[in-house]
Amino acid sequence: MNRWKTYLITTALAAGLTGASLAWGQQQMPKPAVSSSTSAVTPAPTAAETTPVNINSADEATLMAVKGIGQTRARAIIEYRQKNGPFKSIDDLTKIKGIKNKSLQKFKNQLTV
Repeated sequence: MNRWKTYLITTALAAGLTGASLAWGQQQMPKPAVSSSTSAVTPAPTAAETTPVNINSADEATLMAVKGIGQTRARAIIEYRQKNGPFKSIDDLTKIKGIKNKSLQKFKNQLTV
């Protein structure tokens, strides 16, 4: 096998292994450098993260949109509200079994009454 055949076969194998596909006479462009000050993908904030959720009127799905409130807590909030009436303050959530002051502090800023 002459040198050109060896070069072409080696290049084709290397391109195939790396997932690259190059046409004759083309060179692969270098990837742009990513600045360390920007992240590649930043998810858009949900409505619960930008607008406080009213614990006296929110349904289960809206409460679950709050980071730190899952289905169990959302149901407990609604059940408590139905039995005892509207919350007077966000701190009243600590009256619900399973919601302690420490966990409330994690999502308190996402709520309103």
